[in-house]
Amino acid sequence: MKDNLTDFGFERVTFPEKTAKVKQLFSNVANHYDMMNDIMSFGLHRCWKKAFIHRLPLAFNQNILDVAGGTGDIAMHLKKSYAHLGLNITVCDLTLEMVQRGRDRAINQGIVNTLDWCCGNAEQLPLPDSSFDLYTVAFGMRNVSDRPKALAEAWRVLKPGGWFFCLEFSQVDNVLFKKAYDLYSFQILPRVGGWVAKNQDAYRYLAESIRQFPNQRQWQADIHHAGFKQVFYEDWMGGMVALHWACKTER
Repeated sequence: MKDNLTDFGFERVTFPEKTAKVKQLFSNVANHYDMMNDIMSFGLHRCWKKAFIHRLPLAFNQNILDVAGGTGDIAMHLKKSYAHLGLNITVCDLTLEMVQRGRDRAINQGIVNTLDWCCGNAEQLPLPDSSFDLYTVAFGMRNVSDRPKALAEAWRVLKPGGWFFCLEFSQVDNVLFKKAYDLYSFQILPRVGGWVAKNQDAYRYLAESIRQFPNQRQWQADIHHAGFKQVFYEDWMGGMVALHWACKTER
């Protein structure tokens, strides 16, 4: 019998329940999201995202979809650093509050009219088939309820020859590093989240969701199973973060 449950942190819930919980969680922390990213990663998320962007196979007039795009970090960095390429970027996020926060940031930076924003679920994107050259998702895939569906949607919206790029927290192999990482994740991070964002449970979930996400090799296999070819991954910082990328070719 098929298990119709998925993980929400260390809880087991139905797929619709996880989607609703994730949506509510990010709605609640939207106003503190960017500040908390800086605090909980000591600013490293900015370095990781910049390195992620530098690995993208960019070209003139590409159509790029940034899924779980949050408040627009990836999209705005692309627009500012690669303005000469004339990139067409769509930011899609599950949570309306995050999209609104991203639009406000874009207005403040003077780039709002050069980005498209939409509210949508990675498992059922409100976008046409074969319409994007690049699909990016940074630190968002572990929040998806049904990852195989999200990968199928990534395949659907990418053009033949398009690329899937995923940056996500992953599994640390070094025993001593893992102990220190666990101490920070489960003891310190939730308390900081409670102090800054007034939501300790949200940041406890974020730590738990990292541990529940497939390890590097399993995620690579999942991407390949979705039909992608040339599936690669690369560990950063001893596996704390991993970059996966793959190409859409004919099945």
